[in-house]
Amino acid sequence: MKEKAGNNQQPRVGGQAIIEGVMMRSPERVSAAVRLPDGNIEHRTWISKTWSKRNKITGLPVIRGAVSLAEALVLGIRTLNWSADIAMEHEKGKSEKKNGKRSSIGLSLTLVVAFILAIVLFMFVPYQLASLLKTEENQPLFHLVAGSSRILIFLAYVWLISRMKDIQRVFEYHGSEHQAIYTYEKGLELNPENAGLQSRLHPRCGTSFLLIVALSTMLLFIIFDIIVVALWGSYPNVLVRLLVHLPFLPLVAGLSYELLRLSDRYSTTPLLRSLIVPGLALQRLTTRPPDDSQREIAIFALKSALNGDACLEPEEHIDQS
Repeated sequence: MKEKAGNNQQPRVGGQAIIEGVMMRSPERVSAAVRLPDGNIEHRTWISKTWSKRNKITGLPVIRGAVSLAEALVLGIRTLNWSADIAMEHEKGKSEKKNGKRSSIGLSLTLVVAFILAIVLFMFVPYQLASLLKTEENQPLFHLVAGSSRILIFLAYVWLISRMKDIQRVFEYHGSEHQAIYTYEKGLELNPENAGLQSRLHPRCGTSFLLIVALSTMLLFIIFDIIVVALWGSYPNVLVRLLVHLPFLPLVAGLSYELLRLSDRYSTTPLLRSLIVPGLALQRLTTRPPDDSQREIAIFALKSALNGDACLEPEEHIDQS
């Protein structure tokens, strides 16, 4: 979710850890770089204008948050698939040309499955738990129970996957991504030495964003359900409540995005600084200290996203190796 400029002249940048590498994006380009088993770097850079900058509507406050989240999901899955393909090719000792149409279908299916799993795990299950505790008639209590359950499920999920060796490597690259962005934002020379002096915890990290989403969901739907119940009566069951809430999730994402930007802009003030502390603490689970070779990958991807390179490709080629 990170997209801040170090000053008014610098383009805004963001990024994500992928398998044995990092994806970085600027307003005009996206670059992904991975470390191969032989130590060399495999990378792709392609033209990709930020969705929220493509027209005035998608750049409006709140709307841009929902648009940015959708874009982050699509880019994240595409670049993760690309890095996974690179890893598999080198494990097999051969390169396999993928069918672009099949890749697009696979991306769509992955997005649909990921969305359904997220709704079940982070919406339906917490609602069901709150319902089992007989809190449905008290809307603030219902959402406090559901919201607390949602956060606990998320923490348990992150802790469990953090025990996996492969995920630990991804979390190290996550830390290198943050350090490279910090180096850029401070106007320092982009090299592993300068990056190594930076924090691996960043206030605009997607981890912090998810925590804000969880809290925003709880607060927004407390107000929403008080109004709904007052006008139309209680929800007949958990499923109906969930179906009524689903269309408003983009609004939650948009408001959460604006809160994230606000907290970063005024992060030096004591009040807002205290509000970002939980997100930074959570990042201690989703990031790990990287080494110089991992910081080199993050810096390579960032430089390519900012400056382009000889391998510049059109956006639709992202899902092809």
